[in-house]
Amino acid sequence: MKRSFLFSCLAATAAFAFLTASAEEPTSLALTPVPHPGKEALHESFNKISKEGKAPLVFLGDSITQGWSGHGKDVWEKYWAPLGAVNFGVGGDRTEHVLWRLRNGNYEGLHPKLTVLMIGTNNTGKSGRRAAEHGGRIFNSTAEETAKGVAEIVRVLREKQPQMKILLLAIFPRSAHPTDAMRVTNEKANAIISRLDDGKNVFFMDINKKFLESDGTLSKDIMPDLLHPNAVGYEIWAKAIEARVKELMAD
Repeated sequence: MKRSFLFSCLAATAAFAFLTASAEEPTSLALTPVPHPGKEALHESFNKISKEGKAPLVFLGDSITQGWSGHGKDVWEKYWAPLGAVNFGVGGDRTEHVLWRLRNGNYEGLHPKLTVLMIGTNNTGKSGRRAAEHGGRIFNSTAEETAKGVAEIVRVLREKQPQMKILLLAIFPRSAHPTDAMRVTNEKANAIISRLDDGKNVFFMDINKKFLESDGTLSKDIMPDLLHPNAVGYEIWAKAIEARVKELMAD
């Protein structure tokens, strides 16, 4: 058991080293913190929550996470509100936006037991951002670049909140078929970020099969736009992680 735990820690350490090795690459947008235009009020609301210092559980991510306040509202009230959870999801966020938020007030004053983190689909998907340093071209991140962005978020969270555990979720499936390009890229990123699990502070969890049919297709009955869950999808999500969340918060 001790040898297995040591191996997992060494593997996670090696993964962090690999994923942060190119942090200074000027073209790696996934690692370059930037504010998200139009989301200032939402960001400031998270800073206010942080300063209050009460939340023991944080959900951090993009529009899929923000959707706990929309289609997932009733499910949130059932599963997460009793645990004192707060929602730090921002629609359209990429890893670089979350990194900027963490440098500009999010979590300052908080001392959570656990963060549930899921981010990356906007890096690999169609919402690539324009890079002024590259003539305004639109860039989407590769699986490797996205994984490095996720790893940097994990590193910053660990630095800011050393007492906190992180439940790192695999990027959710998108597109109808398992062979679709965006689905494939996200799965490649998931394979990389799974190595961040150290069995001590960071725990990777892949619940993607819970959303899929037996043939790997994604149903619009769960994600109508093949990306964002509806109420049924949020119920599936909550049930899939509830026991793990409570276990990690109890520890």
